[in-house]
Amino acid sequence: MHNSPEITAPSLQAPRSANGPVSDIRIGIDLGGTKIEAVALAADGTVAWRERVPTPKASAEDIYDAITGLVVRCEAALNNTASVGIGTPGSLSPKTGLLRGSNTVVLNGEPVRQALEARLKREVRMANDANCFALSEAVDGAGAGAVSVFGVILGTGVGGGVVINGQIVNGLHAIAGEWGHNPLPWPTADELPGTRCYCGKPGCIETWLSGPGIAAHFAGGSTPTTEIVQRAAAGDELAETYLQHVEDRLARALATIINVLDPDVIVLGGGVSNIERLYENVPQLLPKYVFSEFVETKIARNVHGDSGGVRGAAWLW
Repeated sequence: MHNSPEITAPSLQAPRSANGPVSDIRIGIDLGGTKIEAVALAADGTVAWRERVPTPKASAEDIYDAITGLVVRCEAALNNTASVGIGTPGSLSPKTGLLRGSNTVVLNGEPVRQALEARLKREVRMANDANCFALSEAVDGAGAGAVSVFGVILGTGVGGGVVINGQIVNGLHAIAGEWGHNPLPWPTADELPGTRCYCGKPGCIETWLSGPGIAAHFAGGSTPTTEIVQRAAAGDELAETYLQHVEDRLARALATIINVLDPDVIVLGGGVSNIERLYENVPQLLPKYVFSEFVETKIARNVHGDSGGVRGAAWLW
C-alpha cells in the first residue's frame, strides 16, 4: 500500500488578512436559494453560534442586508470580530469578478464580494458551494489528513471540488471539479446518445447520477430514488438490477477522476450519498476502469452532512 504524507489542518492557525490575524472565530455563510445559514466556528472546529434566515427574493441589496445582519448579530453574541467566508452556487468570474451561475438569480452579474466587503469593512472570501463542501471534509471530515481530496456532490445536480494540501483548487476558469458536465464514460449502446442536459449537451454525468437523473431512468421516471433503493433491499429484481447499473455508472465516472487527479480520498455528499450500498459496491467496480494494476482510493461518506458547505465557507480562512 502507498501512504501519502499528512497535512496540517488549517484549524490550527488563526485566520489572516493582509493586515495580519483577524480573530480565532470564523464565520461561514451558506448562501442558498431558499435560506441563508451562518455559523461561527471556534479554532477547534466547534460551532459557537448558528442562525438561518430565508433568502430574500426581491433584490441583491436585500440579500446583502440579510448577510450583513447575520454577521452583526454573530459578532455581538460572541463579542468578537470574525473572518467571513461565503459559499454559494455558481462562481465568481475570474475575468469580471461578478457572480455567475447562481440559482439565486438576482445575484448573477452582481459584484457580490465587493458589495459585502464595503458593508462589512473587511475582506470577504467566496467560493463555490461544492468547493466549500470539499474543503470542509478535507479539513476535519472524511478526508482529514489527506493530501488530495475530491469532494463529490450527488444531489439535485452533480458537482465537485478539489482540495490539495488543505487549499481549494479553483482552476484558470474557476471550474475545477465540474465533473458533472463531462459525458458519462464508456457508454453502452442503450446509454447513447443520452438525455440532453440543461447545459445543452447530451449524456452529461449529471443527467445519469443526480437524484433526479437516477429517478428519470427507472421505470418511467416517476419513482423517487429512495423508493428504488427500498424496493431493491426488499428483493425487487428490477430495482436491484437498475441500482447495479447506477453503481457501474458511478464507478466509470469516478474512474476518470482517479485517472486524472488520483486523489487520496473521494468524499460523497448530497442526497444520493445516503445510499449505503455505494460504499461497498462501487470500490469493487473501480479496478475495471482505473488505469492502474491496483486501486486503493478511499470512497468515503461525508462526515458533516448538510453542514459541510457552511463549515467549508468558514474554513476559507
